[in-house]
Amino acid sequence: MKPSKNSRDGRSVSRVILPLLAVFVATAFAAGCSKKAQQGGRQMAALEVGVYTVKAEPVTLTRKLPGRTSPYRVAEVRARVNGIVQKRLFKEGTEVKEGQQLYQIDDAPYVATLESAKATLARAQASLVSSQAMADRYSELIKTNSVSKQDYDNVVAQAKAAVADVKAAEAAVTNAEINLSYTKVYSPITGRIGKSEVTEGAYVQAATATLLATVQQLDPIYVDITQPAGQALQLEEYRESGLLQSPKEGFNKAVLHMFTGKKYDKDGTIQFSDISVNPSTSSILLRAEFPNSYKGGVPELLPGLFVHVEIVEGVAPQAILVPQQGVSRNTKGQPIAYVVTKGKDGGDTVELRVLKADRTIGAKWLITDGIKAGEQVVVEGLQYIRQPGIPVKPVPAGQSPGAMPIE
Repeated sequence: MKPSKNSRDGRSVSRVILPLLAVFVATAFAAGCSKKAQQGGRQMAALEVGVYTVKAEPVTLTRKLPGRTSPYRVAEVRARVNGIVQKRLFKEGTEVKEGQQLYQIDDAPYVATLESAKATLARAQASLVSSQAMADRYSELIKTNSVSKQDYDNVVAQAKAAVADVKAAEAAVTNAEINLSYTKVYSPITGRIGKSEVTEGAYVQAATATLLATVQQLDPIYVDITQPAGQALQLEEYRESGLLQSPKEGFNKAVLHMFTGKKYDKDGTIQFSDISVNPSTSSILLRAEFPNSYKGGVPELLPGLFVHVEIVEGVAPQAILVPQQGVSRNTKGQPIAYVVTKGKDGGDTVELRVLKADRTIGAKWLITDGIKAGEQVVVEGLQYIRQPGIPVKPVPAGQSPGAMPIE
């Protein structure tokens, strides 16, 4: 018996509907499972992160500024008379003492000039004796009208001229002695002398003040520091407003760092701040003084050396410091940090904050805005935070898995 047409159609419909129904049931089941999984995810334990609790504390603020060393005193040794250099009496690059002879210039012409001046003085003195004796005799004769008034006046005038001649001759002798002394060239200060600018046999002149050598006193030594004018003015405002207070040692302490980064072993003091701004650099000059260390007879700090000087800006009484590992930067280059806050359900969550960071102090950032004392900053587990607002379980830094020490 052949199946009816209706039965054949029913079987065909069943073959179509049953697979579709199976797909629908499977999809619904999968969706239900997914929903349950999401609900279960929200109920999972919050992400454990290490946090640093921020506190306000007094911090001494310092700043490194560039500078160059310069001699404490500089003396250019120059010729003061004309002549031939006969001797150089020092070793280049060594220490010389104040008053030590450095050069000998040919003194023969000046010895002769001095002798001539002395002879002129002796002649003037003899003439004065004769003129004075004549004046004394005429002063007696005029009383008895034995000589004319005109003759008497002439004799007195000659005596006065003789006195003037003696004084002029004495001055000539003094001048000749001075010029003779200038043939011996002495160091005006104690310090280190550089290379000689002339050699034996060179002709030097007083008119052009020929440079012979340069002596520099290097102990102590100056460091000329440049500070941006805007920075200096802002610093003054902070001090006046009380945001920065004076440290116990005052503002004059200076610490020198060599160009290699090595800290110099002796501290210095700030001597003064210039009263004007350099228009070409918009900076103010500060001068610090440092004792100079000698190693093997050679000064450690030489003139012209580029260094950095750390100066004291003041004490910030309520400074906020955050470990550097808790601060990063966004695409705009702004410093940011994750801060633990309370969510809508009362649980702990994280909020992304944009900060204002002034500078680093050791391994921490000095924060001037964006975080308050008492708040908790995430410093460990940052790599697991995908977005702000996720629930977290804050634990003290150093106790979370894979924690790094907080300095």
